[in-house]
Amino acid sequence: MSTSPLMILGHYQPGTSVVHRAPLLAKYLLVLVVSTSILIWRTPFVGVGALLLSLALFAIAGPRVLRAWAAPLRHLWWIFAILGIYQGIINSPAFAIALVCGMFGAIQCGRLILLTSTQAALLEGLEKAATPVRLLGGKPETIALAVALMLRSIPAIATSVQSLSDAAQARGVARNPLVLAAPVVINTVAYAQRTADALAARGIMERDS
Repeated sequence: MSTSPLMILGHYQPGTSVVHRAPLLAKYLLVLVVSTSILIWRTPFVGVGALLLSLALFAIAGPRVLRAWAAPLRHLWWIFAILGIYQGIINSPAFAIALVCGMFGAIQCGRLILLTSTQAALLEGLEKAATPVRLLGGKPETIALAVALMLRSIPAIATSVQSLSDAAQARGVARNPLVLAAPVVINTVAYAQRTADALAARGIMERDS
């Protein structure tokens, strides 16, 4: 079974919790504080504290968000296990606990933003953060649009890969990346062309004739 990026990162879960209603800036500051803390104080107390804080915030956000807490562990547990064993050998078990727990806690706080903020809110925040590019002649709304298109393309491409892989398996063809490469590229280019046509039809961008 393949792993979709959205299964690991998570996508918006509707809710009315305090975490959902918190300003986007406050959520970003939380990630900044947690990440800075685990970098400055590399102790098990801080690492485990960051992990427990993320779990508590997921619980406050509601059962639907809480159920998504373990998604990275289900798919990437072996990476954290290897990292913990390696750091435990070359440094110390205490350092390994601090690093792995702190890293996972910071990742979870970042995921919490995606799980409790609508895409519209995320893009609006990005557009506001990109306001200084106007001084260089850029357009913040164009940056936000580019990110929105990127976010929409991830599940589309992942679905394409999964569909082609299932079709190949149904025909008795091994899941060889080289075999799937050409059709995946063709589907991706076709998706990009359809997106460009839709934008051009709405006057958002120009297409060469």
